[in-house]
Amino acid sequence: MKMSKTLARARRKVRIRKKLVGSAERPRLVVFRSNRHIYAQVIDDLSGQTLVSSSSLTLGKADEPLKADKEAATKVGKDLAQKALERNIEAVVFDRSGYIYHGRIKALADGARDGGLKF
Repeated sequence: MKMSKTLARARRKVRIRKKLVGSAERPRLVVFRSNRHIYAQVIDDLSGQTLVSSSSLTLGKADEPLKADKEAATKVGKDLAQKALERNIEAVVFDRSGYIYHGRIKALADGARDGGLKF
């Protein structure tokens, strides 16, 4: 029996999540990718709080939202890094949520690195 893409990603996500834990010193940068947008959050797992978040949905203008492409993912990464540095967060643990490190996920990570985050 062949496994669906969604189920395979969910299994990868659980396997990766067992190894990654965000702390106050190094919170977890989580990525979610939909067909229309890309979302990223910095989460402290010990307190269970979202410290910083950004998305292509919030960065787009009201009349013209950002497209779901690498350029938008890079902008989200840079915006997230800027907000994180304002809150004195310099290092994070990258959680790709089971997505392959390629395309928009890689562009977001590169944008966050260019913005000054270390991971």
